[in-house]
Amino acid sequence: MTTGFPRSPKTLSGGIVLVDPATSAVRRIVVLQYNPDTLSRTLQVQGSGAESGDRVDVLRLKGAPVQTIKLDAELDAGDQLEQPDAHPQAVQLGIAPQIAALEACVYPASATVLANEALAASGSLEILPAEAALTLFVWGARRILPVRVAELSVTEEAFDPALNPIRAKVTLGLRVLGTNDVPRGHRAAALFMAHHQSIERLAASTSGQLAALGIGRLP
Repeated sequence: MTTGFPRSPKTLSGGIVLVDPATSAVRRIVVLQYNPDTLSRTLQVQGSGAESGDRVDVLRLKGAPVQTIKLDAELDAGDQLEQPDAHPQAVQLGIAPQIAALEACVYPASATVLANEALAASGSLEILPAEAALTLFVWGARRILPVRVAELSVTEEAFDPALNPIRAKVTLGLRVLGTNDVPRGHRAAALFMAHHQSIERLAASTSGQLAALGIGRLP
């Protein structure tokens, strides 16, 4: 997105990165065409005494809060279609590839499905689903979060003559994966811990004064 001012800093784009959980090799990058106007985050506190009502544990936390993220993004091929020679894919397919890239985040690999079907047909008693790619939500360099896509809603609003979508709204619901959600040593755990420590550093960089609250000291 341009601002109209030649010296204005370039606005970064948010997006999703799929990586191999074992090697961290990047499998796919999905860049949001337009950043959403708002980003909604909900943190559910994990208190150890919340369920039991034990007063001894009322201030204890059994882990990081469960965080969910929700955002609405727009996809539009309008600008590309104004320059068809420079964007032949948009002319041929509209925004279908961008939608498919998001949908692929919630599908198992077809090769895995076919392999499991073959194992089942051969009489295998135990078939474990292969581990999917690790999904990362990237919102600037300071927020790289391991997530699971919990919700994906697509509203296709306009189409070309071949019925390819050329404008759509996408709603993404993401559930952040914490250290309690994955095995010890998992790549997601390391990424979440880095985020946790980043929050602590940011929080330590700011502090208010009791005088601003109208008190000199606590009773």
